[in-house]
Amino acid sequence: MGFLIRLAITAIALWVTTLVVPGVEVTGRSGANTAFTLVVVALIFGVVNAVLKPVIQVVGCVFYLLTLGLFALVVNALLFLLTDWIAGKLDLPFRVDGFWAAFWGAIVVAVVSWVISVVVPDAPDRR
Repeated sequence: MGFLIRLAITAIALWVTTLVVPGVEVTGRSGANTAFTLVVVALIFGVVNAVLKPVIQVVGCVFYLLTLGLFALVVNALLFLLTDWIAGKLDLPFRVDGFWAAFWGAIVVAVVSWVISVVVPDAPDRR
């Protein structure tokens, strides 16, 4: 259940990003098509972040230290661009127009996801 909640939160954050950041867009033919695209892109974004981000953090830890963590913004933008590339390979109508759109898009997704996560309680831990 927690996975579905995180997926929905990320999809909503992506939708807000398409409204706020110029250059990040979903061009679905209908509302259902757009919602489906956002959910699939949220899934792709989650997998990309879960698989690649820890590896990049370990390999690039020196850059994180030298830039006092600002390198994380560049990494997030590049992972957002990778999500766009994968979505393009899957013929999903999701587009990110360049590095700066990805940079601001990744920031908006992170902030909106955090705000929604604060408002929506986590699933209870059943131990």
